[in-house]
Amino acid sequence: MRIAVAGSIATDILMTFPGRFKDQFLEEQMHKVSLSFLVDELVVHRGGVGANICYGMAQLGHPSLLIGSVGADFAEYGAALTEAGVDVSHVRVCENVHTARFTCTTDLDANQIASFYTGAMAEARELDLGAIHAASGGFDLVLIGADDPDGMLRHTALAKANGIAVAADPSQQLARMEGEQIRQLIDGATYLFSNEYESGLMVQKTGWSHAEILDRVGVRITTHGGDGVVIETADGIIAKIPAVPTPGLVDPTGGGDAFRAGYLTGRAAGLDHEAAAQVGCTLATTVLETVGTQEYTLDRPAFLKRLAAAYGEAAATTAATTLKLN
Repeated sequence: MRIAVAGSIATDILMTFPGRFKDQFLEEQMHKVSLSFLVDELVVHRGGVGANICYGMAQLGHPSLLIGSVGADFAEYGAALTEAGVDVSHVRVCENVHTARFTCTTDLDANQIASFYTGAMAEARELDLGAIHAASGGFDLVLIGADDPDGMLRHTALAKANGIAVAADPSQQLARMEGEQIRQLIDGATYLFSNEYESGLMVQKTGWSHAEILDRVGVRITTHGGDGVVIETADGIIAKIPAVPTPGLVDPTGGGDAFRAGYLTGRAAGLDHEAAAQVGCTLATTVLETVGTQEYTLDRPAFLKRLAAAYGEAAATTAATTLKLN
């Protein structure tokens, strides 16, 4: 199964302030705040849900096609993705804007002040998924992740028009989108991804009950953080997968993207839902123990050892054989 991933591509600029924001604010002056924080640490990471998922799939040896919109500053980022095994040939480069950028300063209490620059992401709506499908030789499934909302809707419509299965993953954009837009994104999806909170938000915004949503999708995958993953269809729950212990947790960012990468890679290779989710949970743990969402190189023997410790030797052997990780 060939998979395309349509989603955000961004650069994360993360800074650390060695103090507490609350100590810098004057209550009587809150109506005209003008502050500059001297930071003592700055790191730049490659990110964006679309790129993160494709990178994870590439680490597991499965080719993927990245679909998104970037700025003229994408050359170095694109070269890194290509080297990792991600196909970026259909990423749209906009010469007049920068790639989307997340800039965040964190204080000693883990409070954050951040800005998100949409940049080239706003032009994702200009991409023609049908044309990319034809030009790339075709793909069987497209994951439509958080991106420009109009682009997400257009990708969904074009996927349906071209008979391409959809994995709906609106995640962060649920808060911004209206109920009718969300209904368009998820109705008829082969897979629907969300975390537990987003699952409730979908019910609230669409006006559909949990059961009604299940009636409109093929398989629903809901992540519950440290409590693992639940996979269900309209006929009921088909698998509950516990999370892999993460004693070395350093950064929660990107864990959900890694799970999706592992799960979709497993399904593409022919694993059942439970086994595919086990791969996803194990890859997620690898990312959770890494600062940055694409700063890891998968150590396959260590990966399989961890999978075996969490789910048994038989599960690790099946994953290794099916995904050719030996």
